[in-house]
Amino acid sequence: MSRQNASREQLGSRIGFLLLAAGCAIGLGNVWRFPYITGEYGGALFVAIYILFLVIFGLPLLIMEFAVGRASRKNMGAAFHELEPEGTHWHHFGCLSLIGSYLLMMFYTVVAGWMFAYFLATADGTLSGKSPEEVGAFFGQLLASPGEMIGWLALTVVLGFVTCGMGLRNGVERVVKVIMGGLFIIMIMLVIRSITLPGGEAGISFYLMPSVEKLAGDSIWTAINAAMGQAFFTLGLGVGSMAIFGSYIDRSRSLTGEALNIIVLDTFVALMAGLIIFPACFAFGVNPGSGPGLIFVTLPNIFNSMPFGRFWGTLFFIFMACAAISTVIAVFENIVSYCMDVWGWSRRKASVINCVTMFLLSLPCVLGFNLLSGFQPLGENSTILDLEDFIVSNNLLPIGALVFILFCGQNWGWGWEKFLHETDQGQGLKFPRWTRVYVCYILPLAVFFLFVRGYLDKFFS
Repeated sequence: MSRQNASREQLGSRIGFLLLAAGCAIGLGNVWRFPYITGEYGGALFVAIYILFLVIFGLPLLIMEFAVGRASRKNMGAAFHELEPEGTHWHHFGCLSLIGSYLLMMFYTVVAGWMFAYFLATADGTLSGKSPEEVGAFFGQLLASPGEMIGWLALTVVLGFVTCGMGLRNGVERVVKVIMGGLFIIMIMLVIRSITLPGGEAGISFYLMPSVEKLAGDSIWTAINAAMGQAFFTLGLGVGSMAIFGSYIDRSRSLTGEALNIIVLDTFVALMAGLIIFPACFAFGVNPGSGPGLIFVTLPNIFNSMPFGRFWGTLFFIFMACAAISTVIAVFENIVSYCMDVWGWSRRKASVINCVTMFLLSLPCVLGFNLLSGFQPLGENSTILDLEDFIVSNNLLPIGALVFILFCGQNWGWGWEKFLHETDQGQGLKFPRWTRVYVCYILPLAVFFLFVRGYLDKFFS
C-alpha cells in the first residue's frame, strides 16, 4: 500500500457509508419518475420487473464501483491508473468521473434550487389560497426570473461545497447523516398522512395493485424497457460517484451485502414516494401526471385543498430538498476527491475553486429557461437542461458503466479474479462466482443496448 493510500481519509462508521451512498443514489428521479411509471405499467407487476433488473443490472455495477474504489483507495480519476495492468491505458477513462459529475451537477443544482424556492414559498404562505392557474403561474415566474434562480443556485452550490470543505467525517458524513435521518422521518409522516386521506385508497390501488391489463400486448415490452432504464439510471452509475465511497471504507464487510443494503434503501424511498403522491392525487381527484408539473403545480394545489395543507406542503418540500441536497453533497465529494487524488490539491482548495467553477458553469442551465430560451438544442421546446441531461444519461453513464464492466471482468483490465477477491473480503454476502459469463459478456451487451435505445428513443421515436 502506498503512503498516500495509508493516509486516506476514512468514514467514521458503517452507517455513515450506507447513508452517504444511499444519499447519492436517492434523488429527485425517485420521487417524480418512478411512482408515475409504476402506476402506468402494471403496479406491483412493474415493481417486480424493476427489482429484477435492479438486481441483475444495478447490483453488479454498484459492486464494481465500490471494489475499484476500495482496492485503489482513490477516486475513479486515479483508481484505474493504480489498478490497471502495466502498459495499458485504462487511466484515460478516469476523466469521465470529473466530466460526468460536473455535467450532472450543472443542471441538478438548478433543480435542487427550485426545491428550496418552493420550500420557502410554501412555508411563508406565498402559495396558500392560490388557484391552480396561479400556482402554475408561480412556477413559470420562477423559471422566467434569472436573478431569483441564480440566487437559489448559489445557495445550493455553496451549501454543498462548504459541507465538503469541512472534511469527510466532520462535514460530509455528519451532515448527510442528519439530512438522511430527517428525510426518512418526514417521508414516513407524509406517507401516513397521504394514505389516511378519504379516497386515498384508490390511489394505492392504482399504484400497487397488480394489473395484467396494463401489461397486455405491446405494453409488456414498453414496461420492460422502462424498468430496465430506471434500474440502470436510478443509481447514477458509470461516473465513479459510488467508487469514491468505496475508497473510504475498510474491508470488514463484503461489498455485495453493502450494495444490496443501498439498493433496498433506494427502492424503499422510491416506493414510499408513490405512497405520498398517488393517494393524495386520487383523494382530490387530480391527474397525477409526471415530470416537473407534478411536483411544482399539481402537488401544491393538493396541499392548498388539504386541512393543514401549508404544514404538510412545507414538510413535503423539506423532503424534496433533503433528497436533492444529499445527492449534491455526494457528487460534490466525488469532484473534490478527484482534485485531491489526481492533482494533489488540499480539500479546502478543491472546495473553493470548484464552488466558483460549478456556479459559473451552471449559469447556462438557469439562463436556458429565460434569456437563452431561444436556444433549443434538441428540437422544439427543448432547453439547455435537456441537452446536459442527454449528454449525461444517454452517453456518459452507459459508456462509463461499460468501462467498469470490462475493467473488472476482463484479464486485459483489472480482471475477474482480482475483482472477486476485493469484493468478497470481510463478513457478509459473497459475490456469486458462477455469474461470470453473465457479468463479463451478457451485461455489457445489455448496457450497449440501453445506449443505442436511448438514441433511438430520443431522435427516432
